[in-house]
Amino acid sequence: MATVNIFGAGLAGCEAAWVAANMGVGVRLYEMKPQKFTPAHHDPNFAELVCSNSLRSDRVTVASGLLKSELERFGSLIMEAARATQVAAGSALAVDREKFSAYITEKIKNHPHISVIEEEVTSIPDEGITVVATGPLTSDAMAEYIRGELGIGGLHFFDAVAPIVDAESINYDVAYFASRYDKGDADYINCPMDREQYDAFYNALVTAEEAQLKEFDKDFQKELKVFEGCMPVEVMAKRGYDTLRYGPLKPVGLVDKRTGKEAFAVVQLRRENEEGTMYNLVGFQTHLTFPEQKRVFSMIPGLENAQFLRYGVMHRNTYLPSPELLDADYSMRTRPNLFFAGQMTGVEGYIESTGSGYVAGLNAARRALGLDKIIFPVTTMIGAMAHYISHGGVGDFVPMNANFGIVPPLEFRVKGGKVARYEVVAQRAADELTKFAQSVGLELVR
Repeated sequence: MATVNIFGAGLAGCEAAWVAANMGVGVRLYEMKPQKFTPAHHDPNFAELVCSNSLRSDRVTVASGLLKSELERFGSLIMEAARATQVAAGSALAVDREKFSAYITEKIKNHPHISVIEEEVTSIPDEGITVVATGPLTSDAMAEYIRGELGIGGLHFFDAVAPIVDAESINYDVAYFASRYDKGDADYINCPMDREQYDAFYNALVTAEEAQLKEFDKDFQKELKVFEGCMPVEVMAKRGYDTLRYGPLKPVGLVDKRTGKEAFAVVQLRRENEEGTMYNLVGFQTHLTFPEQKRVFSMIPGLENAQFLRYGVMHRNTYLPSPELLDADYSMRTRPNLFFAGQMTGVEGYIESTGSGYVAGLNAARRALGLDKIIFPVTTMIGAMAHYISHGGVGDFVPMNANFGIVPPLEFRVKGGKVARYEVVAQRAADELTKFAQSVGLELVR
């Protein structure tokens, strides 16, 4: 029997093991629990949900909901477990986390083609086919192996990125395109503030609620205190009233041609992808809670109704410079028998990790069976995530949640607003997935 090694029994590892085993491939699933736990893990069962028990929205007009729908059509184990252990949460899909993990553990341990090996792995075999899904808290030994033996010097050990907004949700009656001193091609979106607006924003920012640190993030935060380039915007603001105005909100050289004047302060947004559908807030790395980010950053003129595709985060997170390394099947370009999956690839979130595990497990099994790789259409959410991981956006690669900004825009306008547009995008994805599955011989369960 053809075999695949899978390292890590989190969401991605379990999904990868399930799809590979169901294709008739023998799976050796390595998990260091219960012999050893990371600082974030406490439950000996698989697929432990460390943070929230929510898998976010269940609506297909929300990116995470569309991704769930796609995974369910392929018989995802994680989605099966979520439905079986679901708790009331409005339009979101939330689960009883203990029952959820127990359900997955029982399914994995009782699958006839899966062998579970309870030990830590600290290296990757040269022979055979392997999926590495050791997560954002990959052990020091494995991380050192990846950096050293695989020569991946760009392995990141923390995640400090600014919020990203949907370009279509910006108010261009207020915001304008320009580059400082007109250098470049008006590459930035600029949100000007007068003194009164800056005062209100500044006071809200320095008094906003910060996210509560988890134990395993505290050492990371100590590191950030000496790393000026990753200083949270709220910490920078607390250094003094004018600190931001001489830093990321510097108005010098930015003249609004509609008024012919420089503003008191200017927030700049930089393109996040080639299509120009996503923009990040320059210099706005932050440790504020997500609701506070929505409240405070929506006070920026031009962002009153901004849709945040990703909030700023600052926490420990081991991830690869994936666009330099991985193809859209999550295999390493220079070592095609080696696959990566989960948050270490730069996907962010439970369901995104599951999606990467499905694609990696499917393709690892196909490689073991001597079949060609499968690349999912970029018009689907599962394919768009894989494309982002293998191609990146503009500028430095940062982890990303599922969002409609990474999906190719429609070639026509849709009346009725954002929800109506996303309904069309979701239907396009469903139709494309049906045709694609038929063309490559994948069975859909619904």
